[in-house]
Amino acid sequence: MTDNADKTDRQGRKPLKVMVIDDSKTIRKTAETLLRKQGYDVETANDGFEALAKVAEFKPDIIFVDIMMPRLDGYQTCALIKQNEAFRNTPVIMLSSKDSIFDKARGRLVGSEEYLTKPFARDDLMEAIERFSP
Repeated sequence: MTDNADKTDRQGRKPLKVMVIDDSKTIRKTAETLLRKQGYDVETANDGFEALAKVAEFKPDIIFVDIMMPRLDGYQTCALIKQNEAFRNTPVIMLSSKDSIFDKARGRLVGSEEYLTKPFARDDLMEAIERFSP
């Protein structure tokens, strides 16, 4: 876990908890670095199975999940997260290098709120967080 869990910002709020699930170490580290610099509490997972255990423990406010992963892909991971009553309303943003209408529609069917195409920019992450954060 991170050491930001007990910290608060100037308004006395705890930092937003963001989870990044991606089998690419480069994507995980890039997103983690960008998000931490913005003051977010960040947890990462390298696949859907690892993510499901961490989601229950970390209780993220927003989740970014890659579509193409081994063992449990992003669609399956999103569907399982959304089937859990505790996380049904947690925003899930799909990440993919593919940008087809089919992929976006499939993401919506399993409950994702948004779809970002990789490679994404810092502004893409920040806009998604601002749009869907509580």
